[in-house]
Amino acid sequence: MEAVRSIAQQGIGVSMLRLSNPLETETTLILSGKSWIGPADKGLRLIGFGDRRCLLVFGVTGTSARVARARAETVAVCRRYGGLFVGTVVGKTWEKSRFYSPYLRNTLWECGVAVDTLETALPWKNVPAAAVEISASIRDAMAACGEKALVIAHLSHVYRDGASVYTTFLFRRPADPEQLLERWHAMKRAASLTIQRNGGTITHQHGVGEDHAPYLPAEKGPLGMQAIRAACATFDPSGMMNPGKLFQEV
Repeated sequence: MEAVRSIAQQGIGVSMLRLSNPLETETTLILSGKSWIGPADKGLRLIGFGDRRCLLVFGVTGTSARVARARAETVAVCRRYGGLFVGTVVGKTWEKSRFYSPYLRNTLWECGVAVDTLETALPWKNVPAAAVEISASIRDAMAACGEKALVIAHLSHVYRDGASVYTTFLFRRPADPEQLLERWHAMKRAASLTIQRNGGTITHQHGVGEDHAPYLPAEKGPLGMQAIRAACATFDPSGMMNPGKLFQEV
């Protein structure tokens, strides 16, 4: 995380940074289905990259000279923080398969496993604790139901002053739709309250909508909510534009 923060704050010309936590790293490598994953795992462990290893995928774009410079600077920062540059194979494999996820989601649903995501953005000083506590809150919510959840996370967007923590969770789909919804609500509420407690925005880029509306006032405050309502009243006085998705009326 400190390496990624350094890259962003130094203004190195990367076009993408994505840092997976250890469990997402393992999951990503397994899902790639590549034959070299097993030997690579053994080799990495031999040189000290074990269960706590984290995968950083970064992209550089532009002229050949710009790409070469940004790549060299990024690799140098990562090495200062103990990183091991492994070339472009893993990144290209991730790039090729990343848009397969919606199809995997549908297949998992048919096999009895539900998948959802949530995200937030926080100042750098809050990122380490939040990244751990959000995942833990989802697992704890399912444990209270006597169930387990697979929770993985990554830093998806990186800025000079903070980063987005993007969390994916998978859980067994009960036959009863009401029970499914109840469990999902429990996980969503636990994660949302944890995000609030850590000073994160209730949603980074996914929008507010009905799911996040209950948590918006705590983030914006009374004056902020008043300003948003005033803007809506000015530009949409008849309330035609997606009504009920931003405010929870009482």
